[in-house]
Amino acid sequence: MEFMCHCSSYLLPLENQNPTCFLSLNYALVVLNQSLPRFAPLLWDHAKLRVCADGGANRVYDEMPLLFPHHPPSLVRTRYKPDAIKGDMDSIRTEVLDFYSKLGTKVIDESHDQDTTDLHKCVAYIRDLTPSIDLSALCILVVGALGGRFDHEIGNINVLCRFSNTRIILLSDDCLIHLLPKNQSHKIIINSSVEGPHCGLIPIGMPSGSSTTTGLKWDLNDTAMRFGGLVSTSNIVNGDIVTVQSDSDLLWTISIKKH
Repeated sequence: MEFMCHCSSYLLPLENQNPTCFLSLNYALVVLNQSLPRFAPLLWDHAKLRVCADGGANRVYDEMPLLFPHHPPSLVRTRYKPDAIKGDMDSIRTEVLDFYSKLGTKVIDESHDQDTTDLHKCVAYIRDLTPSIDLSALCILVVGALGGRFDHEIGNINVLCRFSNTRIILLSDDCLIHLLPKNQSHKIIINSSVEGPHCGLIPIGMPSGSSTTTGLKWDLNDTAMRFGGLVSTSNIVNGDIVTVQSDSDLLWTISIKKH
């Protein structure tokens, strides 16, 4: 059986990363307008492309220096310069826009487009920049996608469904979320030093008539899941590998450990 593999090696220092998780090492980073997680510098340093969605640039400007309290803020801000800022420009402060523009950051104003979210705009931009790459090899990490207004969170989860053939992972200090596309077998490699044990599988878009897992404390066995019925929340990973197969798209979520 051929599996679609998933791994969160990006949460580990380079020297500790699993060489079998190469898919997660070649990624673009998107920053949205919520608090940066403590591991934001690690993700930033190893990203191939860094895009701030509008107010996400404020977060980088304000919060990156807080993660390096012994360094001059101006040096931190210059080091952590986004490659591009994209969005409807309704949230970014003028001094932040001017600062990054002078450093050479590309600014893409899409205020004319009010039908898609800032995350949607950023994902579309990254995909357009990499048309020659097999989408299965493209990974997009998103920080600042969780927390804050619930409608924003739901909008970000909707982007996972709209771009279901692209690996997009939503990250916060507490957890990560990504889509497991239906009718594929999935292998999730667990990095127990940084994630788990709590996890969940949530049917999204439509009920699941049949979901089967291995590697969980409470495995699913040809189990139906739907809102208003059973949803696998507060489950626990039992080992280093979890497998999932379902007839509907599922959201996978796992807790991130605080060190």
